[in-house]
Formats: sequence, C-alpha cells, structure tokens
Amino acid sequence: MSQTDPAASDESRSQSDISLVIQALSEGRNKRVRKFIQRMHPAKTAALLEMLDSDQRAALWQQVDPTLEARIQPHLNQLLSTELAGQTGEDSAAEQAEQAELRRNSRGGEVNHLDAVRKALGAGRLKRVAKTLRRMHPAKVAGLLEALPPDERRAVWSMVDTDRAGKVLTYLHDEIRTALARELDMEDLVASAQHLELDDLVDLIQGLPEDLGTRLLQATSGARREQLESMLSYPEDSAGGLMNADAIEVRADVRIGTVLRYLRLLESLPPQTDMLMVVDRQGNYQGTLRLGALVTAEPTRRVLDLMHTDISGIPVDMDAADVAQIFQDLDLLSAPVVDANNRLIGRITVDDVVDLIRENSDRTMMQMAGLDDEADMFAPVLVSSRRRAVWLGVNLLTAFLASWVIGRFQATLSQLVALAVLMPIVASMGGIAGSQTLTLVIRGLALGQVQKGNIRILLNREIGVSILNGALWAVVIALLAVAWFGDWGIGGVLGAAILINLLCAALAGLAIPLVLDRLGIDPALAGSVILTTVTDVVGFFSFLGLATWLLL
Repeated sequence: MSQTDPAASDESRSQSDISLVIQALSEGRNKRVRKFIQRMHPAKTAALLEMLDSDQRAALWQQVDPTLEARIQPHLNQLLSTELAGQTGEDSAAEQAEQAELRRNSRGGEVNHLDAVRKALGAGRLKRVAKTLRRMHPAKVAGLLEALPPDERRAVWSMVDTDRAGKVLTYLHDEIRTALARELDMEDLVASAQHLELDDLVDLIQGLPEDLGTRLLQATSGARREQLESMLSYPEDSAGGLMNADAIEVRADVRIGTVLRYLRLLESLPPQTDMLMVVDRQGNYQGTLRLGALVTAEPTRRVLDLMHTDISGIPVDMDAADVAQIFQDLDLLSAPVVDANNRLIGRITVDDVVDLIRENSDRTMMQMAGLDDEADMFAPVLVSSRRRAVWLGVNLLTAFLASWVIGRFQATLSQLVALAVLMPIVASMGGIAGSQTLTLVIRGLALGQVQKGNIRILLNREIGVSILNGALWAVVIALLAVAWFGDWGIGGVLGAAILINLLCAALAGLAIPLVLDRLGIDPALAGSVILTTVTDVVGFFSFLGLATWLLL
C-alpha cells in the first residue's frame, strides 16, 4: 500500500491555491482574491508576488489588506519590498492630494466621489477605491454604482466589503441588483445578507431572482428563518411587506421602573424606535408608550397611566400606498401592524415608508416617458432601444390618427395655406392645458385627494379655468393672426378653435386618469399618450372644420 507524502500533499495544495488566485485575478474576482490571500500564509503570498509579472503583481498588491502588508513584506526580497512599499506610499499621497483637490472643486467642500473613484480606477489603484467606499454610506455607494458604466461598475463592486455588500444591494434598482448579486460567490452573498436587518433582508430576497432568493432563505435558520418566512408570506406592496418584526412589547399593568430595567438588559434598541407597543397577555395591541414619556416618568407609575391610544394598529393587508398616506398625515416615525384579530405582529418605520415614496416617485416620472424605473441607465444599446421602441410605436399610431384628420381637410388646406401655418398653435395650446390638468389629477389620485365625492367640484373648477384661459388666449392669438395675415375670418376661426381645444383638453385631462385608474392601469404610464392624441385630433378637427364651414 502506497503512503501519501505530507510534504508533497502540502506542495500540491499550495500550487492549487496559487493557481486559483491567479485565475480569480484574471477574471476580476477581487473578493475571491482577497479571501484566498487572507487564508494564505504571508510567506506564500510573498512567493506568489515574486513569481508574477509586474502587471499581475501590481494588481494583486491592490488586493492585499493594509493590515497584512507589514506581515508580507519581511518575506519579500529587498528590491520587491521597496517597490511595493513605494507603491503604497504613492497611493496614500495621491489619495490625500486627490481628496484635497476634489474638496476645493466641490460645492460646500463635499467630495465628488464619482470623480475620485474613476480617477483611481484609471490609475489601477483599487485600494484607493476601497478606502473611498468605506467612507461612504451604503446608499451613496449604490448611487455611485448606478452612475458607472458596466465594466467600471463591476470593478468597483469587487472592492465593496462583503459585510456591507448586502446593504448596498438593497438600495439598488432591480436590474443592477440582480447583475451585481450574480457577481458574488454564493458564500459571499449569504454572508453579506446575514448583516441585514430583517426587513432589509425581506426586501433583498423579494428583489432578487427566485433562485438566489430561495438560497438566501435556505441559508437562514432558527427563529430568524421563521420570522423571515412569515414576513415573506405577505404581498410586497402591503403593510406586511413593509413591516419589521422587531417591535418591543410591554404590558399596561407593568411599572415604569420595570420597563426601564428591561430595556437596559437589551444590547441596543431597534432602529427608529420612538415608542414601545403596549399589549395584553394575549398579545393584542392596546396602545403605545413614547420613549419621551418613559424616561421622564416616575418609576413607580404604571404603563397604563402614560400610554397613548391615538395611533390605531395598521392592518397587515393594508395597501402600501395607504400606509404611506397615514405616515404623512400623522407625521409618524413608526406604527404598529396588527392581524385580523388585532394581535400585534410587527411595526413599520419611517425609513421604509420614505423608500416606498421615493420608488413610487421614480416610477411615476419614468413611466410618464414610457421607461422602466428599474432599468439600468447604462444598459446595452439594443436592450434600451427595444424598451423605448414600444412607446415610440404607440406614439406613431396616434400621430397617424392626427394626420388622418388633417388629410380629411386637404382641399381646405390647399385653398387657405395660412391654416397649415397656424395648426401647430392649436395643438400645442391644447396639449399644455391638458397636461396641466392631467398632472394635477394624477398627483391628487396618488395622494388620495381626488375621490368620488369631490370629482364634480374639480370638474367645475377645471372647466372654469379652461374657459377663462381659453377666452384670454383666444383673443390674444386671434389678434396676432389678424395682424399677421390681415384676415379677420382666420383670426376668429383660430380663436374659436383654441377655446374649444382648451375646454376639451381640460375634460380629457380630468377624465383620462380617472378612467385608467378605474381600469387598474397606472395613469402615469398611458395618460400622456392618450391626452396628446385627444388634443391633437380635437384641435385639428375643430380648427380645420370651422375653417371649412365658415371660410369656404
């Protein structure tokens, strides 16, 4: 029987580690490179540095943690040690000079991180990138990643510390989040997710493709796994999808001193804690105890004497938009979430509501242009072209409809060429007036200000505004047309057409979002396209129709 030589086995394993490091380095898997280096003996890392060519050596040294540099350098030959020490010194000096320059050139002394990171990337100084990222909030890091083209984004992402990567992922839009999550080894993705608060982990799992989300869920165990599964059972756009299960519960019959002693036993309070939730022995929600009242009250008083009942429990199945409206109306920092039996199951905090409002705002703005708010700004040209082509095609169909209306009055246009010159004015005025009403109504629907009970009042108001503005600008534009063409008939027809179009634009701007909302279609997505069609068709038809009837 042959016996394995331990020395030969160690040598084989060493060569394997070196091969894996070189392969990861060539693929740009910098997180993997750093993991290998941390596991390797400093002497082995030094041997690896000596066997690489100058470009590979410089790239590998950029992945060596500053705390390891001093342990590796004694194992290097004198020449190489001096070279790498000089590279570190150059990095440090260049970073300080760059920071000073960026502060001088930035408003309010705030560093332009995008410029700093791109300069460091161009110079191949990834350690400088890593230091910059560590000084930034995860949300800022996410914004920086989204502002970079794909190749630079991957390089910067590889320098984000694993324990912060999960938090950064939660701030990214879906398309970029998925791409960068797939850049991570599954081991790193799981490790980064374990540092997240439970509600952030829920958001991350829901925002990732099903295969990655499932593996993250499977990697979680114990009570955290049970809480996670419970929260994932609720729709993403509901109160249950927004809540966290970290509410601190107290009973009404307990003394304040007892509550204070209990809080001191905790390592820390959950983020955004401004109140404790008061429940009975069965866990039913009864009210809240504000921290301000808690810390100033006599220890002998009971929670019952200080609790407030003005904040009702939010039903777990309430729509997320309604939750945001409650937070806005009541200026809440947190709020309890209850099930159908009024049992406390969690709380919602203002940071999640702010994220929801921002996402809805981004979605509305992008959808008004027919774009996807989750899309990558630097997506490939063919992908972006395909996305935008759909709405360009819809717009083309509506343009053909307006052109068909114009074509019905070809004989009129051939006899009165001035009409062709003035037509765009009618359509443009109607489009602007309609978009004003449309924007107002869409905003009112989003904020809950437009409801069945006040639609008639709003309709009367918009008709009044359109009649006044229509009459004013009809007179002004009619007089300008008379001065231009010297024809009172053309001026009168133009003024009448503008008045008609502004009135129809106001009616369309009010009706279109209401109808789309009733049909379950986002008014911001299709409202402007339909409105443009209405104002163009009505404007051209009224102007050319009146001209045919009155002038020919």
